[in-house]
Amino acid sequence: MMQAVADTGNRNMTETAQRFDTLVLGLGKTGMSCIRHLAGSGARLGVADTRQDPPELQTLKQQYPLVPFFGGEFAAGLLCRARRLVVSPGIAPAHPAIRAAQDAGVEIMGDVEIFCRHINAPLIAVTGSNGKSTVVSLLAKMLERSGLRVGLGGNFGTPALDLLSPDIPDYYLLELSSFQLETLRSHRPAAAAVLNVCADHLDRYGDMREYARAKENIYAGGGTMVINLDDEIVSGMSQPGRETLTYSLALPEADFSIRRRNGENWLVNRDAALVQQSDLKVHGRHNLANILASLALGRALDVPVPPMLEALCEFTGLPHRCERVAGVNGVDWFNDSKGTNVGATLAALNGLSNGRQNIILIAGGDGKGADFSPLGSAIGKHVKSTIVIGKSANDIAAIVPDGKTVFYATGMEPAVNTAFRLARPGDTVLLSPACASLDMFRDFAERGDVFKRCVAEVLARAGR
Repeated sequence: MMQAVADTGNRNMTETAQRFDTLVLGLGKTGMSCIRHLAGSGARLGVADTRQDPPELQTLKQQYPLVPFFGGEFAAGLLCRARRLVVSPGIAPAHPAIRAAQDAGVEIMGDVEIFCRHINAPLIAVTGSNGKSTVVSLLAKMLERSGLRVGLGGNFGTPALDLLSPDIPDYYLLELSSFQLETLRSHRPAAAAVLNVCADHLDRYGDMREYARAKENIYAGGGTMVINLDDEIVSGMSQPGRETLTYSLALPEADFSIRRRNGENWLVNRDAALVQQSDLKVHGRHNLANILASLALGRALDVPVPPMLEALCEFTGLPHRCERVAGVNGVDWFNDSKGTNVGATLAALNGLSNGRQNIILIAGGDGKGADFSPLGSAIGKHVKSTIVIGKSANDIAAIVPDGKTVFYATGMEPAVNTAFRLARPGDTVLLSPACASLDMFRDFAERGDVFKRCVAEVLARAGR
């Protein structure tokens, strides 16, 4: 019987002495869900992580003390002694030790691949650089309002394998990252969507083409393709002969679009008016695109329109995604901390602008090798002042057009204080970093929460 490996002092001896049916790589939230799923199968399991003290190590020791753990840099000698490797999304399959194991005949997969081999209800799959959490959350509410039971998870909320239970839903609805899609082969979705593709994770992918190919894999399993005609990369993924539904903010010929009628913007399905934009509770043109995508996915599943519209008109959006946190003395404050790449910040700027240069932008963090230059034009059109923070502060400041003011802040509190001093009635203060958060915060949620707390404090000090 395998013994728990509390440390790796005798690692070489342990590696050569043990073989595994399954070796799980990565012991975070996803890796722990894999252990829970596989532990009852009687298979010989092991876990490896490049970190000596990964987030779920204590949980593993307490709940599965006989499953050995190997901390430290992956070694091909260990990985090649498994029948299969279950690779967590944060670990690149291109890692040399993983490649060596694959060359030796070891099967490589992820948690979503295992999930797809076990489900017996239709799957809806959604990916994209931005907006995917909003789309799956809204679509889940639409399905539930229609009386359908939904298993919602994946990259958002519940890990996919934790959705498997004897209580089978009417639909499984998964948000999938490009990382999860890299190792996915067995999916057969009823409907799938790539919402958009913009520069992100270029510290993992060689170029945009490689990143887009990972996203495009979501369509490989068949089903109705939902296509964003406003995104050149996504529209290029269309496949002749496939059942397809399209959406667009700019093209009225799309299946779902925005049209002007009697002085109002309407969301329409072909010629059928659905709902006025003024009846919605979410902000920004990018959220209109998310709504159209959700409606198209619902239509692909033949969900009745009335309950979808009821859910839509109640939907207030998700925290940290163009979330309006205050509106005082004519100044609106928005938390878009989930704007972790350039495309997300562009969408926020274009979506919240009222046609004037009235946005005070707080941006910065860890840019992950991103090219910030596309932000320059949008800042020139929509931004009054830019406040930069974090590791990539200088890189963002460098692309701000001449004549636009830039302020440096050492953290979120001084950034919010600076924004408060600059703001005038009619202005919008927007936190949309275009960067990851890990140089300053635990994650994007903590960054957004700190922003909201700082806004509340500065307004309270001002008696507002």
